[in-house]
Amino acid sequence: MRILALTIDLDDTLWPVMPALEKADRDLDNYLREHYPQVAKTWPIPAMRALRARVAAERVDLAHDFTAQRYITMQRAFDACGIAEAPLDALWEIYASARNSVELYPDALPALERLRSMRPVASLTNGNADLERIGLDHHFAYHIAARDIGAAKPDARIFHAASTLLNVAPEHILHVGDDPELDVVGARDAGLRTAWINRAGHPWPGTLGPAPDLDLRDLASLAEWLDQQGAA
Repeated sequence: MRILALTIDLDDTLWPVMPALEKADRDLDNYLREHYPQVAKTWPIPAMRALRARVAAERVDLAHDFTAQRYITMQRAFDACGIAEAPLDALWEIYASARNSVELYPDALPALERLRSMRPVASLTNGNADLERIGLDHHFAYHIAARDIGAAKPDARIFHAASTLLNVAPEHILHVGDDPELDVVGARDAGLRTAWINRAGHPWPGTLGPAPDLDLRDLASLAEWLDQQGAA
């Protein structure tokens, strides 16, 4: 296959996201305990997570916008406590600071440095990671987020938006990600080539159709594969 550009997922491809999300929940809870104890008592972390899940289920029109979902969740939590003026921007800043305090997989940064020297690279994510905060924005020619496009993976529109920005036909773009359905099936159905970052070495779920073009344990393996393609 002739690959002219790459799109790369972020969460659980470049870093494990759960530690950052859990820290964000704890930091928000600590802030509420100090400044809004009634809200903290009414909405401990498990209850706040359940509320956010209800918001996500009710607001399917915002399935592409996790940030908006979190704003609505916090407003509802405060409303339920009879507090009309929720400090939403302050709460978001606490969340965002922790959410973007990620620890990259050991292979991620060296691989990104190699990949960006080989092909144009765009990040492509459903989440709300901030590459500038994290310090990785200079590795990417473009940052494509579901929130900005109005459609989330596996919707073909987000992949086609990347194709337009990169000015490369979908069949010459390799999408790289960890999620079999969102990343591999979504990209494949949109006409892109696919690389599954399969760190645990799981078998491909046959129920999802054809296997990805590449089944790789890490991003270093991707860089090696691209090196070999260049040499060939």
